[in-house]
Amino acid sequence: MWTRDDALVTVGAAVVDLLGYTTIPELRDGSVTVAGLLLSVLSALPLLFRRRHPLPVMAAVLALGALLNLIVPAEQHFGAVLTVALYSTARASRPVPTAAAAAAAVALSVFPRKFSQLTFLNVFGACFAAGLVVVAALVVNSWQRKTEANRRLLAERAVAEERRRIARELHDIIAHHITTMQLMAGGARANLGDPGVARGALITLEESGRLALREMRQLLDVLRADDAAAPGPQGVPEAPQPGVADLDRLVKESRQAGQPSALTVVGDPGPLPPVVGLTVYRIVQEALTNARKHAGPTVPTEIHLVCLPERLTLSVTDRGAYDGAEPAEALRGGSGYGLTGMRERVALHGGTLEAGPLPGGGFRVAASLPLEPRPNENEVS
Repeated sequence: MWTRDDALVTVGAAVVDLLGYTTIPELRDGSVTVAGLLLSVLSALPLLFRRRHPLPVMAAVLALGALLNLIVPAEQHFGAVLTVALYSTARASRPVPTAAAAAAAVALSVFPRKFSQLTFLNVFGACFAAGLVVVAALVVNSWQRKTEANRRLLAERAVAEERRRIARELHDIIAHHITTMQLMAGGARANLGDPGVARGALITLEESGRLALREMRQLLDVLRADDAAAPGPQGVPEAPQPGVADLDRLVKESRQAGQPSALTVVGDPGPLPPVVGLTVYRIVQEALTNARKHAGPTVPTEIHLVCLPERLTLSVTDRGAYDGAEPAEALRGGSGYGLTGMRERVALHGGTLEAGPLPGGGFRVAASLPLEPRPNENEVS
């Protein structure tokens, strides 16, 4: 089937050729015939199917053009219909059919009814016109191939970035909650003789497991974005992502797991963008997890958050013993994914992150995130 664009191209080419046919100097004496007008229109109709059947359309245009040459007592030219047909053939065909179509188009243009009218200028003009049309089609084909290659490359990069983002989320969720659950399970087992302590540990264990399941379900909803049951527009999870307001819960979980933790907030964080709040939450979550794993579950940890109008700074410091003989393990954060994920998160917002051992013992993670300028609350629009 043909489209509206095909119809517009067909009508436009027919109009241009009709104008050319009725203004040929040799026909100004009244030799314009109804048959000539009908053939000019009919020769454009095959263009409706030029996208699906370019070679048959080219053959039909050539046949109708040859018939028009026999009827119209005037020299023919490289018309609009012939140009569109040759262009479509060059776009969709291999070199040999394209060359044959171009040669046929030149022949149709330069061999008029009276061979005595054939001149070098006629031949050169027809060859130049055919070559220009073919070159234009090849250039457009090359441009489209490059555009499609760039589109695929961008799509692959987007997929890779999404996979890395999901990998970061999974690492942070699993590393933190599983570590907390392990510690709380061990605490409950060690305090079976004290039902109150054991019950508190089991409650924290249950809450941590429930949060881990909820956050992992959100990631799975993103992965199932193409399913009809995926929540939210474009696969965006409906449940809110954790942010700065959830830092108190992280500190509470750390304390319940036996890790003394303190949170200090300077300034008003205000309504931060969700991605910035999630980044702050994940950095604190990963830093606390690393502190429990490498410094020990009972080492004090300090979280310091400073909120400025144009920037947000965050530091997580533990005072665990640092073995200078094994600096790589401390700098890696174990598997290597934790600090790498932190740096990737911060880099996405144009911020900086520093992580390393402290001279007097311990480890510190410091991040700085730029913020968009906030509107002045005193200004009334």
